[in-house]
Amino acid sequence: MGLLEGKTALVTGGNSGIGLASAVRMAAEGAHVFITGRREAELDAAVAAIGPAATAVVGDIANLADLDRLYETIRDRGQGLDVLFANASVAEFVPLEQVTEEHFDTLFGINVRGTLFTVQKALPLLNDGASVILNGSTNADVGDTAFGVYAASKAATRSFARTWANELKGRGIRVNTITPGPTDTPGLSGLVGSPEEADGFKRQLAEHVPLGRLARPEEIAAAVTFLASAQSSFITGSSLYVDGGLNQI
Repeated sequence: MGLLEGKTALVTGGNSGIGLASAVRMAAEGAHVFITGRREAELDAAVAAIGPAATAVVGDIANLADLDRLYETIRDRGQGLDVLFANASVAEFVPLEQVTEEHFDTLFGINVRGTLFTVQKALPLLNDGASVILNGSTNADVGDTAFGVYAASKAATRSFARTWANELKGRGIRVNTITPGPTDTPGLSGLVGSPEEADGFKRQLAEHVPLGRLARPEEIAAAVTFLASAQSSFITGSSLYVDGGLNQI
């Protein structure tokens, strides 16, 4: 029997990277997994990778009507929600002097506002004892150049987890943050220009990781699944670092 046998999970941004790897792992552990994202073709490919235990709903977490439609689909299944991985987020390098309203509104609109309403609108569906996992970042702890708005949005996410863990403890709902280090995903490659530049960027990042490499999405997914399962039943309000020692050593 899998760690999530008979459970229902939702992964936002489940069409690629850490979200997709987490959906694959949770389905392998016995969960029925709903995934959502903005690009239908990628969602279709993700469902094919996950298998019959997956349901995709196209939508943008920054659009509250899309969230309502997503949760209506989950409600129609009639089994509530046992795991919510609020994974969807965006990042972009912009130094302080070049920050625009559009940049700020996009990052905070998805990473902060979108995460807040993803969790708030899930509350009526969350079963008692459910696990909520927010996607954090090691950047919230450091001052990486040109990543100020993104880091601030992830600091807000970390703060949400602490507050919500306290607010939802009466229902036995645990809220934790998964805090990945640099992970080899399409999103990471997309932060820079050409494939050659992306390769150089990833090599540079790996040099700063004590384990000497980037994380694989499947490694982050294993930690997400741990937080989703009863194996982490006495953990709430915490941030689980899966960073190869980057922020620890």
